[in-house]
Amino acid sequence: MDDAFGRPQSVVVLGGTSEIAGALVATLAAGRCRTVVLAGRDVDALAGAAGRARAGGASVVETVTFDATDLKSAQDTVDRCFAAAGNQVDLVLVTVGLLNGSRSETTDADRISEVAAANFTWPASAIAFAAERLRAQGSGRIVVFSSVAAVRARPATVLYGSAKAALDRFASGLAQSLRGSGVVVQIVRPGFVHTKMTRGLRPAPFAVGPEDVAAAVMRGIERDQAIIWVPGFLRWLYLVLRHLPRQLWARLPG
Repeated sequence: MDDAFGRPQSVVVLGGTSEIAGALVATLAAGRCRTVVLAGRDVDALAGAAGRARAGGASVVETVTFDATDLKSAQDTVDRCFAAAGNQVDLVLVTVGLLNGSRSETTDADRISEVAAANFTWPASAIAFAAERLRAQGSGRIVVFSSVAAVRARPATVLYGSAKAALDRFASGLAQSLRGSGVVVQIVRPGFVHTKMTRGLRPAPFAVGPEDVAAAVMRGIERDQAIIWVPGFLRWLYLVLRHLPRQLWARLPG
């Protein structure tokens, strides 16, 4: 369970090879999180991430492989992650995601299915199973990575944004249902983040790096923020943008 200062001592990361996950694990390890379980698809990338976690101070580091397009694997993946952590998990980070590459993909049924699975269906299933495991132990926290694109998607990222919107709503509803259980669900809505997933794309205004996201998430955890915006002022900006008339929204760059 969390230590005397409220800091998690064990973490499971679903999507453990992302740069955002790496920055978060580094921050957690520096704050005395000693058990880290990294789950992802790329075996070599997982090995590299595990090495960095050990170098950062984690004493128990395990890896679990999964494929987010295999929807039936969600429960098994969660079970293997909890077992690898010794069946006591303080924090579950859900950083799974897949960005659609072009507008033309909106007419490709296979690509639509793949993006929807990676950004909504698989993570939602895994979150539900993780929530039940945490409920059974009587405590725990799930931090779900959504996006500002979930609030209002741009045409270029309509697949990604719509799938993230579904995940965002699912996590919000789950958070309500878990009140009083000892389990907390928080949602992260970052703007444009400089990572390998966005490499080659034109940065949106107010772009940030993985370390900025990690710092904001840790503050949000400490403050029990239901929704963590990165950077924080996007909360107020999107109060306006989400209500812009469609004609004005269509004229915005990006």
